[in-house]
Parts: sequence; C-alpha cells; structure tokens
Amino acid sequence: MSESWLNLEGKTVIVTGGASGIGKAVAQGFLNAGSNVVISDMAPEAPEMDEAAGKLLYVKTDVTKVADVEAMVEKAKETFGTIDVLVNNAGINIPRLLVDPKDPKGQYELDEAVWDKVCNVNLKGVFFCAQAVGRVLVEKGEGVIINMSSESGLEGSEGQSVYAATKNAVNSLTRSWAKELGKQGVRVVGVAPGIMEATGLRTIAYESALAYTRGITVDDLRAGYSKTSTIPLGRSGKLSEVADMCVYPFCLLHDSSLKNFWSISLFDLYCLLGNDRTCIRSFIDKMNGCSRNFNSPCQGFLMNLQSIIACSAK
Repeated sequence: MSESWLNLEGKTVIVTGGASGIGKAVAQGFLNAGSNVVISDMAPEAPEMDEAAGKLLYVKTDVTKVADVEAMVEKAKETFGTIDVLVNNAGINIPRLLVDPKDPKGQYELDEAVWDKVCNVNLKGVFFCAQAVGRVLVEKGEGVIINMSSESGLEGSEGQSVYAATKNAVNSLTRSWAKELGKQGVRVVGVAPGIMEATGLRTIAYESALAYTRGITVDDLRAGYSKTSTIPLGRSGKLSEVADMCVYPFCLLHDSSLKNFWSISLFDLYCLLGNDRTCIRSFIDKMNGCSRNFNSPCQGFLMNLQSIIACSAK
C-alpha cells in the first residue's frame, strides 16, 4: 500500500548500490511509498523488487566513471521526467592492516590498489552522483541528497581504516554541500548505520579478511556481532530501519513548515546506536515544536527516539 502521507507518490528517487543490502531495502521503502525508483548498481541484472505501489528502473552503472553516472541520470530524467531524491549508497569495504607484522606486504596489508579502489567508489562515486543529480535539483530549487555514511566514519574501525576514512570524508562532504546547496533549496543529509543484520555482502572473504586484521577467528568475529551491549536497543540494526531513516523523516518534500527544520545535520542521529544524545533531544524538541499535527507513523518515530534516549540513559 502506498503511504500517501509522505507525499512521495510519483517522485523520482535514485538509489546507488540499490541491488542488495541497505540500498535494496531503501529502494523498496521508496517503492512502497509510491515513488519512481531508479536503482543504479554494478549487478548484471535488476534485483527482484515489489513494484506494487511504485515504478522501477534499473540502470547498470559504474559510479567511479563520470560518463556512466551522467548517462544514468539522463536515463532517469528521460524515463520519469525529473529527479527529486538521490540516495548515495554505493560503497565497498576491503579490510586491510596498515602494517602486517606477520606478513609484510602480504595479502592483508594495505596497498595502493586497495586504497584507490575503496576511495574511488566511496568518495569519487559519491562526488560524481551528487554533482550530476545536484545540478538537476538546484535548477528545480528543491530536492534531497542522502549520503550513506557509517558509524566507523565517526569512531574509526580496526582493520577498516580506509573504509572508515572515506566515511568520515562523506560526513564532511555532506555538511559542506548542505551549506552550499541549502541556499538553493536543496537539502543534503546523511545516515550513519552501525552494526547491521547480516546480508549477502558479508561474504566469507570479507569475514576472513576482517578476522585476520583483528587477530581472531571468523567464528569469534561472528560471535562479536551479537554483543550489542553498547547499542541502546540491545540488538543489531535492521535494514528496514535504515530504509525508514531515509524515507520517513528526510523526504517530506512539500511541507514548507518543515523545510528549514529538516536541514539540520542528521549525522548526529547516529546516536540511535549510542553516544552523544544532546542533538537527538534537540531533534525531538524541534519536531514537537512544529506546528504540523503529525499523524501516527511520524509520532511513532518520535516515540521510538524518546524510548532510545530513556533506555540509553539508564
């Protein structure tokens, strides 16, 4: 069923890296809201999606190539007329050690090829897509760019230094672009997930590499995923919850009473997974202070945030 209160029916949303994992969940969330969804991914074929409410277009795209990105954006415009939202989700993670004392210059020691590959997808890809779509949104005078970051970009991550560095850079790009494009009516926000439920992207090759960099076994690594004492909800995040964070609070495109409110820096909402709660309290205060009479889904979102703060304060 289309969730009409979101005002997203017929809006066009590009989701990069949308064929699997978080990206696929986000794409499905927008489809459920009745949006036209353009999935941009390297997968050879389009993923299976439920198009009951929205419309789907798949465009095979290498986000590290500007020509591919520009062609994808043009295809989206040609098919649906315009673009309203970009979810910059495409990213890769290749665990490596800066220095491997057991095997210098070996398989799991960081080299230039891995550095360039991760940076090209996670940074150059974000830049190319944001610029190509940003031009469309600035011309319209409205729209949203959502950059997918990571908790590791805020805290660092053992064995994943390059990935964490790229996500920290995404945070800075997001804040900078928000200041630039906000003057043109375009909002740039970010979502920073922490430990998530397993997906097909958590391959044995990835787990083996990460376990090696941390000096543990793959079994130990998997057991560690269940240790959620630092997460207020006491469990790993769900893909659907990240999707909701993209669809529900950030993309109410036509509510002028919220236009300034939604421009706040949303990286501070990473405290859904712990740590600094001052900004999330401010977030709730601003929502409660809005003149709009929110309906039950949005009120439920508020209640969840308030519950998280209450639990984490204990």
